[in-house]
Amino acid sequence: MANVTDLQTKYSKLAQEYSKLRAQNQVLKKAVVDEQASSTSLKEQLKQRDQSLRKQEQEMDSLSFRNQQLAKRVELLQEELAVSEAKGKKGKSKGESPPQHGMQTQNVFDEDLQKKIEENERLHIQFYEADEQHRRQEAELKTRLAQLEKDSEQHQAVVDGLTTKYMETIERLQSDKARLEVKAQTLEREAKECRLRTEECQQQLRRCQSDLNRQVKQSSSVIQEKVPFNDTKFSDYNSLNVPPHNRRHQLKARDLAGQALSFIQDLVAALLNFHSYTEQRVHIYPLDSSIEQISPLNQKFSQYLHENAAYVRPLEDSFLQLHQSITEDTVTVLETVVKLKSFADNFSSYTHFLQKILPYQLKSLEEECEAPLCTAALRAKNQELQSDMKRVTSMFEKLQNYINLLALPSVRQDAMPQSSTSAVFTQLAACLHSLHDAIKEMSKHYNQKAGLEQELPTVTQKLCTTSECLLGSLGSLNSSTGKIATFFSNNLDFFTSSGYSPRGSTAALNPLQAESMLANKKKAAAYIHAIRKPRPQSVPYREALSNRRILTSSTESREGLTQQVQQSQEKIARLEQEKEHWLLEAQLGKVRLEKENQRIADLEMQLAAALGGRPNSQTAAASTLAQSHEEVETELKATGKETTLCTSLVGMLCTTPTVEHVGDEESREHLIKTHYMARVGELTTQLQISDSKAVHFHSECRALAKRLAIAEKSRETLSEEVKLANQNITRLQDELATTKRSYEDQLSMMSDHLCSMNETLSKQREEIDTLKLGSKGNAKKNKGR
Repeated sequence: MANVTDLQTKYSKLAQEYSKLRAQNQVLKKAVVDEQASSTSLKEQLKQRDQSLRKQEQEMDSLSFRNQQLAKRVELLQEELAVSEAKGKKGKSKGESPPQHGMQTQNVFDEDLQKKIEENERLHIQFYEADEQHRRQEAELKTRLAQLEKDSEQHQAVVDGLTTKYMETIERLQSDKARLEVKAQTLEREAKECRLRTEECQQQLRRCQSDLNRQVKQSSSVIQEKVPFNDTKFSDYNSLNVPPHNRRHQLKARDLAGQALSFIQDLVAALLNFHSYTEQRVHIYPLDSSIEQISPLNQKFSQYLHENAAYVRPLEDSFLQLHQSITEDTVTVLETVVKLKSFADNFSSYTHFLQKILPYQLKSLEEECEAPLCTAALRAKNQELQSDMKRVTSMFEKLQNYINLLALPSVRQDAMPQSSTSAVFTQLAACLHSLHDAIKEMSKHYNQKAGLEQELPTVTQKLCTTSECLLGSLGSLNSSTGKIATFFSNNLDFFTSSGYSPRGSTAALNPLQAESMLANKKKAAAYIHAIRKPRPQSVPYREALSNRRILTSSTESREGLTQQVQQSQEKIARLEQEKEHWLLEAQLGKVRLEKENQRIADLEMQLAAALGGRPNSQTAAASTLAQSHEEVETELKATGKETTLCTSLVGMLCTTPTVEHVGDEESREHLIKTHYMARVGELTTQLQISDSKAVHFHSECRALAKRLAIAEKSRETLSEEVKLANQNITRLQDELATTKRSYEDQLSMMSDHLCSMNETLSKQREEIDTLKLGSKGNAKKNKGR
């Protein structure tokens, strides 16, 4: 429904914008009409001005014609005047007094000429002013016409843009309207379905309520009849109930315990190194025990420091036991963590150890101050170290108190209220930060002290090495305490959380009954584990599909196996037949072998008889046998006997002639037999390998045939899809052609309109050019006059 309201608001906004744009369109249309009217009026004014210009040109032509006539008349008059003057001169020569009538006519002509000249000047001035005014008006009209044409083009472009925009908005609104109508119909259908579902859900709810009421009645009656009492009403009984298991809380607690164990191990290693190197320093400075005896105080101090492992090592062991006691199946709260008490006891013993060695540390530092080569700066650093030792010991005492408070709930009930637990953890975190700051200060002061000691002239290499080791142990101690403080502050919310509590009660667990509760929890878990039946493992969908493909196209299909069984049975029968054949061949071979052995024995006897006549000879003797191809003789220097090497197609045999012919015959027979057996084994293995390869290739061919059939099916489906895609492509191409044709028609219409506009503009330009030429011609004529 929210989508419908959004679409309605969007549609209303679009309608408002459309109405605004429509009103703006009307205003623009009116403005265009007004501009068109003004352009027509200007055109009429231009025509009138052209007419007046033509009249003035006609008047100018008539004036110029009149001017020409007057100029001719003036010329005639001047000629007559010249003639009359010439006559007058002649008359003067004849008579000195000119006639009075000639002087009067001359004065008249002069006055008339003067008037005509003045009138001609006045007409020239009027013509020039009229020409200038006409030029100004023509320029103004041209600029105004260009501005109006530009404005009309802009208005036309705006109108075209608005019309296209309005058409697009109209089309978009129509499509939105159609889409909204479809969505409204779908939403109406969904609303009907939702109403039907709500009715069904209401019916199911009524049925469930009736079933629940019936079950509640049954359970209440069973409880009243069967349950003698409610154990949650009594705190002693309720503490034996197993609280709900919080696996996340247990995993978090085990993880934090593991991290704390690593930090405690680092702390223990750093403390062991610190106490050990302090003991070494006591034996070196201020007196070297290898040269002279140290003071009894330092002897006692070193004796106590030598016992530091007995107090420090139990911290790691007890915390390791605490970490091992926190498992996923247990309930980890302060009341059930029994191993925390042993860690608190070991921490208390270590704190007592620090309190025991603190006076000896202070006195040892005072002895260093009393040394003759101790400077004032060293004394100041020793005093600062004394205050640091006191501060560190007091911080360990505070930590002991807080750890003992946290270990009390696992020993005694109501030893510490739950409201105080968060405060104890907060104070413990602050105390850890204070311990880190104190050790940091001590490390800084000891570093400064070591630097001052190295400047002393009597410092030894042993002291420098011990001081460097002591500084390293202090650095590791500083880093480990800083890690512990940061770790505790980051996980303070988890430590202060409520954790577990008995069901139906906010009281804490009873530590005396926590062991029984944990035993009940183990029994319940064992019972649930015993009655829980393991569900059969389900095969994932993708694996099932791959198995199906394997079953359809694998070499281990049923048909292939049956064919392989048949082929193997046939092969077994054939091998049995071959076995009988080879048994017969073996018997024949035995007979032949006996004959060959007899012949070889005879030949060896002959050879022995031949060699018996010269036992001390060291030369090689060659003997030719019927079935041998080659004999090679080599002399044995160690025994002085001759060896015969016989090679044939059967194999290679090396014999040494001796008196005992029976052993040689047996050895030869054994060698031939083993050779033949090896050859038979090789041939059988090759035959088996070739048979297995043939079976494998046959099964692979069958699998490939099946895959080929599957590929053919997929090819047919893909070809159908390609056909559909080609049909869609042709349809889209037809639509594209229609849209292209429509756009081409629109472009042709626009081009025709542009051509008409260009023609009108060219006509106007021609008219303007003709007017310019006419005005230039008139100007030239005026100048010529």
